[in-house]
Formats: sequence, structure tokens, C-alpha cells
Amino acid sequence: MVITKQDTSTNSTPEDLSAVAAETVLGPNPFVGLRAQDILATAQQIGVQAFQHPALLLEQKASLASALFSVLSGTAASAPPKGDKRFTDSAWRDNPLYRMSLQSYLAWRNALTGFVDRSALDHRSKERAQFVISAFTDAMAPTNSLLGNPAALRKVSDSGGTSLLAGFQNLLADTWSNQGMPAQVDKSAFEVGRNLATSAGAVVFRNEVLELIQYTPATRKVYARPQLIVPPQINKFYIFDLSKGKSFVEYLVNNEFQVFAVSWRNPTSEQRDWDLDTYVAALIDAIQAVRDITGCEDVNLHGACSGAMTISALLGHLASRGESWVNAATLMVSVFGITDESQLGLFATPETISAAKHNSMTKGVLAGDEMGRVFAWMRPNDLVWNYWVNNYLMGNPPPVFDILYWNNDTTRLPARLHGQLIDVFSGNLFAKPRALTVLGTPIDLTEVTCDKYVVAGVTDHITPWKAVYESARCFGGNTQFVLSSSGHIQSLINPPGNPKAKFFLNPELPPNPDEWLAGAQTAPDSWWTHWREWLAERSGKSRAAPKSLGSERLQVCGSAPGMYVTEA
Repeated sequence: MVITKQDTSTNSTPEDLSAVAAETVLGPNPFVGLRAQDILATAQQIGVQAFQHPALLLEQKASLASALFSVLSGTAASAPPKGDKRFTDSAWRDNPLYRMSLQSYLAWRNALTGFVDRSALDHRSKERAQFVISAFTDAMAPTNSLLGNPAALRKVSDSGGTSLLAGFQNLLADTWSNQGMPAQVDKSAFEVGRNLATSAGAVVFRNEVLELIQYTPATRKVYARPQLIVPPQINKFYIFDLSKGKSFVEYLVNNEFQVFAVSWRNPTSEQRDWDLDTYVAALIDAIQAVRDITGCEDVNLHGACSGAMTISALLGHLASRGESWVNAATLMVSVFGITDESQLGLFATPETISAAKHNSMTKGVLAGDEMGRVFAWMRPNDLVWNYWVNNYLMGNPPPVFDILYWNNDTTRLPARLHGQLIDVFSGNLFAKPRALTVLGTPIDLTEVTCDKYVVAGVTDHITPWKAVYESARCFGGNTQFVLSSSGHIQSLINPPGNPKAKFFLNPELPPNPDEWLAGAQTAPDSWWTHWREWLAERSGKSRAAPKSLGSERLQVCGSAPGMYVTEA
């Protein structure tokens, strides 16, 4: 079975902008960072290769000259990669000047990437060099300038110049309020509690670290065993209760599950010393509260990214103590170590890791908006130039898209937790028995024998599916691995009914992920349906839904979505 990588090239329509962005947002992941000196050092490596291998440089120059001659003579057959929507306007094919501009740009870009491919750099250095070359050539694309973008020029003419005025106004607004980055979303269109995170419920427990939300049942009967959703710490919890039709919470309560969710507090520099132990201890408090409210001895857990890592740390701790408070766990798009396939680890060297930890410790926190800006420049076509063209050259407003609003509604990560997660990633500590200590107990994930459901995405470049697969194999017991046909966020927000959706299933977990895929069966629609059946089998008997929220000991202390989610 062969899976091809989906193209996520730059788009121009608001609908396409939203679709591409959903596949490329950073999402909830700890991050090492990207320093200017590392980019410059990589560029210097490219220059050294040119100096040390003049024959190769001359060959590439000759190849470029030949390609440019073909352009001028009208015999060039080069075309942009399939799916590259920067050049879909008919002018790139029909207008000789634009056609020559496109073909010259492609020839120049191919010459640069070809030089790096044929250089003597090692594999990892070549990946960094190609990243730098790609960032440079993407920035120099003719579509990023007004004169070089036929669609933008046409709109200037059709609008009588008002698109230019609107674009200038957007530029001023972004300079003033978005630190000079093109806005990805119209934030005025959304409000948490009004059209996001609207599922009915109440806060039934609160401590310094989290709020526990219990959702109102939507059916007369519910499964006895409760579900507890654990969000990542770097984004707000309502990715699981995004909007009508896209909500995990809505889907679960409509299918007779008792649902609770954790809403983490947004830490400041005063909470700089919060670490994994802090979050696991708070999660234990939440589980105890759920047990008190429902009368059930154990719970099912669900989490994504760093939330799934926190769940894993908790499961390891409980296993070391012989506690059985968790019956089953769902872990989504989460990896336990930095891999060569992930862009997040592209510049992860001992120097960058040390600098990242020092930076957050100095400030007390890792700011989510800072991380988002850096990541945008790791995916510039999708997360910068898309919006540059849309907002400034076309004069369009930013898209109205709930996932982008959530992604821009960032939180902070405590410095100690950030440093600890980097150590966990760089040392792959979860995969090494008793290499990581949680609440005083060395953990071994092979001792975690509760049933697990692990989800990955085929086109996920942030947590590549093969790395998620390796994480799944760290556990003991029965683990069901499921591969969605989507990317990072779209693998999470995957409600049934999408005719293009599919997923892959294989009950076995062989050592090689390619072997797993070769033996996998393809299933249509969303993995949510399969997961619902898996979950129902592990959620106990059906019983009457509770008539009120909370318990005698744990009274309602606020309405959902709670207080912590709105803290800046």
C-alpha cells in the first residue's frame, strides 16, 4: 500500500486558505525553536560547499543557463508542481511575460535545490539546507509582489483601486496589533462561550492548575464509566469542543457517554516552576473528583499531543503503584521523541536545546504566540505568504475559521515544564524503562496494560505517523493503532460524514510501521465511528443519566466553559 504526501501549497481563496491552514497549524506541541544564527550557519554551509566544489557550482550554473535559454526560446516545458495553487491563474499559461517569469523562477529554484542535493553535506545538513533554500525561494516567488501577481493586479483594476487601500489598511492593522505578521483569522468573528466551546455543562472542581468541566448529558441513559478529556498545555481545551458539528464533546454526549474535560490554567512567570509532576498531580485530583461525582471506580482518558504525553506519564505512575484508576486511554497525534521526519526537530541540536531552555527559564514561560510566529516561518508558504497575498495584495479580510481562531488563542508553557518536555523529547525518555521519574516513581510504559487507542495522521508533518506508531509500541497490553488520512489538526477534528475521509486499521503492531501499513485495511469515513464502538465496549453498562451536575461534596462552581479558558 502506498500513501502519497498531500500538497499544501499556497492558496488564494478564503476557503482554500482555511483548508490548508487546518493541515499546517502548529497545534499543541512543545518546541525547541528556530534561531537566526542557525539559519545563517546553514546558509554559510551552503556557501562553503560552493567554495569547496567549484566544478559542481559551474555545472549547476550551466544547467541554469541552459534552462533560461529554453525559457527565452519558448521551448521550456517546466511547470509548477501539481497542486501549487500560487500559479493557477490562467495568465501564467496564456501571457508570454508571466509564463517566462514563472519558468525562470522555477529554473532558478531547481538550480539551487539541485546544488544542495548534489553537495557533499551529510543527510541532516542537507535537510536544513533545503529548508533554508526553500524559505528563500518561497519569499522570492513572483506571486508575492503586486506586479508579479496577475490576480492581484486584476483585482486592483476591477475594484478601481479599493483593494489596494484595503490591503494597506490590513497591513497597518497587522503592524499595530499582530507584530507585523499577516493575520491568519478574523478574531472578531469568534468568542469563547458564544460560538466556540458552547456545549452545556458546569465547572465542578477547580484548583490552582485546572478546572474540571462536567458536560450535561444529551440522552436519557449513559454509560456508567466516565470519559475524561485531557487537553495539551500549550493550547486551550476547546479544540475538543470547537463548534457545532466539530465537537468531540458534542459527539460523545450524543452517543450516551458521560463526559468531563480538563481546562488548564494559563500560567504566568509566577508559575515558572510547574513541571510534569505538577500537571500529573492535578490530573489525579481531577480523576478523584470524577470518581466522586459518578461513583465509578475508574475512568477512560483521552488526550492529544502534550496532553497525551501527560496521560502517559500518569499511566506510568499509576502502573508503578499498582493503581487501576484508568480503564482505557485514547492518545492522539503524540510522539515521545524528536524524529528526523518532524520539522520540529530539524534544528534540534545541543546548542539550540540549551538556548531554548535558557530563553524560557529567563522569561519564566514559553509564550505560545512567540512559538507560533517562529513556526509560521517554518511553513512560510502556508502560514505567511498565503496571508500576505490574501490580506495585502488582494485586499481581502483574513478568513473566518474556528480552527485558526483556536490556534491563535495561545497559552503559555511554564519554563520548568518546557525544559522537562525538551529533555523527554531529546532523550526519548518515555521509551526507556525507568529513565523518567514521575511523582517520585520511575516509570516503565511496558507496565501500562490498560487498553489504548492511538491515532496518527498520514500527512502530519508535526507528529509524523511513523513516530506516533513508535510511541504506541512503547506500551504494554493491548494497543489499537489507527491511521487517519488527514494531517495534524484535521486528524483530531474529524466528524463523520466526510466523503473524502478514510482511515487504516491493523490489529497487529509489528516492529516496522511500513509492515503495519502493508497489512492494514482501509475503512471509509471518520475514525470517530470506529472509536465510538471501541469506547462503548470499554465504558460499562448503560444507566440513567444524572439529573444534576456535580455531587454533594463537589458543588457546581461556574458554568462551562469556565473561568480559566478566558484568562489572557
